[in-house]
Amino acid sequence: MTRVTLDTNVYISAILFGGKAESIRNLSREGKIGVIVSEAILAEIGDVLSRKFHWSNRRIAITIDEIREFSTLVFPREAIAKILEDDADNRILECAVEGNAQYIVSGDRHLLKLAEYQGIKILAPAAFLDICQLEK
Repeated sequence: MTRVTLDTNVYISAILFGGKAESIRNLSREGKIGVIVSEAILAEIGDVLSRKFHWSNRRIAITIDEIREFSTLVFPREAIAKILEDDADNRILECAVEGNAQYIVSGDRHLLKLAEYQGIKILAPAAFLDICQLEK
């Protein structure tokens, strides 16, 4: 099974706007891909939903629980400081490395600029969905 780490911006897009990001989350719900997540990513999702979108703690907790249900939780042991412009992006790399992900899916320019990290391909949602279609 394809193992993938989703960036926080992909989760937020899926939750709030649907589209390609939601299609990727649906692949996880259907058991077609394995999503790897960490507590740092879950915390950032909660923070963004609270701070930028004014969600209640209860609504955030329900959303985080749903993400946990369709994901594999990892606890990164290696600290990575590859992306100097936005340290939070390093949490995505840490999660992907710890979870042996094959892909990182992100809309973040710092991550996309890397294109690959330790053999993990970094793709925008549309490009990842194209690869999923090819692998069928």
